[in-house]
Amino acid sequence: MMRMWVARRFLSSVVHRGQFGLFQRPPSCFPELRYLQCTCCWRSRIPIAGFETLNPIISSSGDCKDDERSLDSCYTSDQRSVILNLLNNATVSELTTVKLLRGRKSVNIVDHRTKNGPFKTLESVTSVPLLKHKSATIVFNSILNPPEKKERKVKMNLAKFIRPEINRSWLEEASSIVSLICGTNSIAWAHVDRGMTVLDWQQLACPNFLKGTYDAPSYLNDISYVVSLLPSADFYIVEKNIITLQNPTLFPVLAHMRSVEAMLFALLEPRYSETDGNSPPRVLNMKRGMVGRHFGLMLGESRTSGAEMVMTMMTESVTQKLPRLNFPHELLIKYKDAFQMRTRRGDELCDALLQGVAFYELLSESSK
Repeated sequence: MMRMWVARRFLSSVVHRGQFGLFQRPPSCFPELRYLQCTCCWRSRIPIAGFETLNPIISSSGDCKDDERSLDSCYTSDQRSVILNLLNNATVSELTTVKLLRGRKSVNIVDHRTKNGPFKTLESVTSVPLLKHKSATIVFNSILNPPEKKERKVKMNLAKFIRPEINRSWLEEASSIVSLICGTNSIAWAHVDRGMTVLDWQQLACPNFLKGTYDAPSYLNDISYVVSLLPSADFYIVEKNIITLQNPTLFPVLAHMRSVEAMLFALLEPRYSETDGNSPPRVLNMKRGMVGRHFGLMLGESRTSGAEMVMTMMTESVTQKLPRLNFPHELLIKYKDAFQMRTRRGDELCDALLQGVAFYELLSESSK
């Protein structure tokens, strides 16, 4: 106890008399004195240095956390312009995409600038309720460095656009399919196997389609001839083309499509029975819009041409080691210039091929 008391008295006398001796330091650098109460006698005070004053620059680093520092001095002129432009022009819904501006804060910003005019400085933003110095800094940094939006690809369930409903195991066991597209004056098809190789790819004109009245024998004659040329496959996929009845002028086209579709179902599977659950149906419908969404060809509710997509696949078949689709050499030569003008004939051939590719790719994606 005596030694502690002597040491305390010595240190106190040295500090108060300014006799630095061996502890000499420039007076301007000496820290501000603070005191702690002695825990032994509770009567004397022990002087200590205020460590927070040793280097005031450290505590006021340029990270805009010091409330006494102006917010405008923390950002460049370009950064201030970007921040103020958003805060002065964005709607409430647009402001809610910024970190910390969900809920009432975004409403307060719009109310404040409506009553007081646009923000002229970053410091003026702190006058908005619920947006003080620290919160405003987080908001500004979020505006300048918005979080990256991760694109999320929505998986499409194959069962939702294949009709009639079929057991998935039957689809997975299919070694090859024939994809069929019915046009206004022709039928196109593509024969694609499980290894993503094009085995056959053709289009045949049907001269009796949409010629005056819907003559059933003439339709049957044209469609029967097409069916006789189709290769053998596990499934025949017929495109389901949705046509609205809002435009009465399209009714003849709708009646034509449904007639051809019904005849294909009847001719390709004459013995099909709904009560037979031991064998799968051979003829299926596939929605046109779902195929378009798979390849990114939808423009609103309409589907654009897939000619460029098919041309890219044909090029990759020659230039890449593992192409998306494999084409025989004779088919590449036959159709190398068929899709340059995007004719009606070219579009139907492209649609038949894309539908076959989408069937296998969607089946593979939905199984992951």
